[in-house]
Amino acid sequence: MVVRRTRRWWWSSNDRCHSLIRIPHKQTTFRNDGSIVATSFGQMPAPVSLHEDYQVTKNLRLAGLTKLYNKRAVVEGLDLEIEAGRFYTLLGPSGCGKTTTLRMIAGLERPDAGAIHLGDQLISSSDQDVFVVPEKRGMGMVFQSYAVWPHMTVAGNVEFPLRLRGVSAKERRIRVGEVLEMVGLEAYHASSATALSGGQQQRVALARALVYRPEVLLLDEPLSNLDAKLREQMRLELRQIQQRAKITTIMVTHDQIEAMVVSDQVVVMNNGRIEQIGAPESVYHGPRTAFVMNFLGRVNYVPAEVIDRSGLISLTCAGGMQLRLPDSVELHGAAVGQSVTLCLRSEDMTLVSQAERRADDWEGRVELATFLGQTVEYFIRIGDARLRTEGQPATRFAEGDSVYVRPSLGAVRVWPTHVAAGN
Repeated sequence: MVVRRTRRWWWSSNDRCHSLIRIPHKQTTFRNDGSIVATSFGQMPAPVSLHEDYQVTKNLRLAGLTKLYNKRAVVEGLDLEIEAGRFYTLLGPSGCGKTTTLRMIAGLERPDAGAIHLGDQLISSSDQDVFVVPEKRGMGMVFQSYAVWPHMTVAGNVEFPLRLRGVSAKERRIRVGEVLEMVGLEAYHASSATALSGGQQQRVALARALVYRPEVLLLDEPLSNLDAKLREQMRLELRQIQQRAKITTIMVTHDQIEAMVVSDQVVVMNNGRIEQIGAPESVYHGPRTAFVMNFLGRVNYVPAEVIDRSGLISLTCAGGMQLRLPDSVELHGAAVGQSVTLCLRSEDMTLVSQAERRADDWEGRVELATFLGQTVEYFIRIGDARLRTEGQPATRFAEGDSVYVRPSLGAVRVWPTHVAAGN
């Protein structure tokens, strides 16, 4: 057997097999006749990025991007700047245009209007009749299905894009070793790809998309085929891999939690347009439209009327509830005497007993209490309004109990009734 070193990996070969093996740094002492006296191993090298010289520096810019299907705009006039090395998620319900946008970026769909720039390069423009084919855009894509080749090993699947690009055998071995280490599959390089678990197969697909060092990584709902527990694990792994690779990443999903966990920036889409862009926390806690408020989290809607704006905003709510909000709360054009809708999420209300009540708390009755493990979900009836909230199992209220609801005033959002109804 002959063993020779290739950076952090060793290529081991004999007359029957070839394989990549991951071993620590090695120091060997030889006798004069060439025989080995002793071999010692150092510390295992730390995880690495794709390559020390590999740096993603090009921003991706979409300008006025439009796509029509049967003369109907599924994406309309979309403008978006994607910063290099950052993780962006296109989030929205089915039919909002997020997957079509991703496919136009990849070159799998041709826009009917608008342009796409990658750095200084124009890769798509309907006005200038420019359209760079997908394989020349320098992008990697991971699809919803794993799409691993069953007749190949893990290493064979990952290596395949490099073979297509004519990369030398030596460089292929180095790159495959680096990327398998990054996704934590170095021990499975010789395994059949289809013998792995769902999460491992998705990591194979991710490694295959990263191995040729693309400028942009595109992810089309990559975790949707995994079970709930594995999805939770893979969210964290996906984020860690992206940060280690420092690659510009755009993911499509309808899963709000998934978007919150992995993203630097969340792009909320609706009816082919962007509703809001921002960091996960700012989008969640500062929704600019009724649609964003409704789409993120579980929202309660309470009909109300603005009755006064002298210092505080005073409202009369359904069921006779009264509420006074700081004057800084945005009413989105609603005036005194106008009907509005209060929107507040289930976690922005606290249930208290009569002994703990305050003057502004709303009195109600527990209609339904459901134990969910870490929390108890409650439906509270207050006059004509039905509110959904949650509490800790240590403080339980039974169905039929009288309770008091204390809303978090800073979390209440107000929209005119016709605007909230059309979200």
